[in-house]
Amino acid sequence: MDIGKLKSSIIKLVDSLSPKLSDLSRKIHDNPEIAMQEQRAAAWLTDFLKAHGFSVTKGIAGMPTAFRATYGKGKPVIAFLAEYDALPKIGHGCGHNLIATSAVAAGLATKLAIEEFGGSVIVFGTPAEETDAGKAIMAEKGVFDGLDIAMIVHPGSGSRVVLNTLACQTLDVEFFGKAAHAAADPELGINALEAMILSFNAIDALRQHIKEKARIHGIITDGGEAANIVPTHTAGTFLVRAEDNAYLDDLKERVISCFTGAAIATGAKLKYRWADVRYAPMLNNITLGKLFRNNMQSLGHSIPLGETEKWGGSSDVGNVSQLVPTIQPMIGIAPPDVLVHSAEFAKVAATKKALDTILDAAKAMAMTAAEILTTPKILADIRTEFKKIGANRAKK
Repeated sequence: MDIGKLKSSIIKLVDSLSPKLSDLSRKIHDNPEIAMQEQRAAAWLTDFLKAHGFSVTKGIAGMPTAFRATYGKGKPVIAFLAEYDALPKIGHGCGHNLIATSAVAAGLATKLAIEEFGGSVIVFGTPAEETDAGKAIMAEKGVFDGLDIAMIVHPGSGSRVVLNTLACQTLDVEFFGKAAHAAADPELGINALEAMILSFNAIDALRQHIKEKARIHGIITDGGEAANIVPTHTAGTFLVRAEDNAYLDDLKERVISCFTGAAIATGAKLKYRWADVRYAPMLNNITLGKLFRNNMQSLGHSIPLGETEKWGGSSDVGNVSQLVPTIQPMIGIAPPDVLVHSAEFAKVAATKKALDTILDAAKAMAMTAAEILTTPKILADIRTEFKKIGANRAKK
């Protein structure tokens, strides 16, 4: 079968499965589950993949809701990454129901190329992208070793192939003071809330003197018990982001100094903990991205490469991209004024129009996989770029 006929078969297969894929997407959307609690979503996805001939292993990397679904044997090994965790109180305001559905659709469609030309396709179920960096945990445990290509598409309010993301690490902070009556004996207290507020002010001052792409932001999770009691305990969670891991390490020290200074100024005791894993910055493979873009254009979607676009978010797809050539194109399903991580975006993620668009992206991923499986030089070019990026990174 030539590549043209193969691509036509991929399109027809995804179209024929569209009603079932729609049901899958809506079930996940209407039953949102937060990080590490995605039992129903994982079960629905693995059952669907099993029914279509995939061999499924659940609970990989020590996470009950992570899975590996494999079809075929040998090299090349092409992976599609499924996300399915929801946001607290918002639901699927990041459209992970669509990400999961697109990964499954691309995996099933890539079977056609595997049956014709050999190789393997894997759909990975990757929990907890939003808070716990599930893919970072999986990467550390060697789950992605041996892959040749990894692909995922992300719904958004605009489209572009290159999605630049930042390195990110979570910081949990606590201050411990001394309770006292805020009116009768304030001089006997040590105000843990003042320490937290001073820390926020210090971070605001620090923001003026950090690199443009870096970000520091956080929330107070415990601000005290009552207005007439000097707060004896406060807590907060912060995210520190940078363009690369080296600057993130530098920025972490400067951020901790903000809290240390506040502790000294108030007399409160500081306790902090950095998350065990971090979100790595995204290394986009442009050669792979251009293939995907061409296939999207053949399906009637104009999508810019977007190499110069900036996006200040973070994703654990970045951890995968450090190990294997990877792309994570942004696919527009909503108007520009409907922002990701909002209730409005969650509503859009349930629409037929959004699903149809994301299924076209799934077709494009499968068509890209078919080109790689049928033309060894394409994979060689992708690998050459990946090695060049690694060499340039090592020089920095």
